[in-house]
Amino acid sequence: METILGNKDKNFQEILIERDVVDEIIQIARQSHPLEFVAMLEGKIKNGVLRIDGLVFSSGDRSNQGAVINTLMIPITTGTVGSVHSHPGPNATPSAADLQFFAKKGLFHIIIAEPYIEGSMIGYDTFGRVTSFKIV
Repeated sequence: METILGNKDKNFQEILIERDVVDEIIQIARQSHPLEFVAMLEGKIKNGVLRIDGLVFSSGDRSNQGAVINTLMIPITTGTVGSVHSHPGPNATPSAADLQFFAKKGLFHIIIAEPYIEGSMIGYDTFGRVTSFKIV
């Protein structure tokens, strides 16, 4: 169970990602290759479930070695709860920069690696620990 800043309203025991969000992540990662892409995950916590139901995009820079998103340009009303980005190779392990971003920006993060399929998506918590999720 995740607890954020001791706020019981931020507790969740399960993470659900809507199928259309997963399909969009896969499609964008494939279209972006060999460059990385990055987006914020939109969702909310209700009854102990963190449900991801959308992606939020903002300006930024990207290359085959990294992607940066300008989070200051994202309205606070969007309900972002984490991030997703691609790695143009078979390794979905977070870099040191990824771990710093995870710690500052959200509750749940996804890295999708080549070949950009469901099986190459790995979820991480704020601390960079592998976290399970279900696609619904």
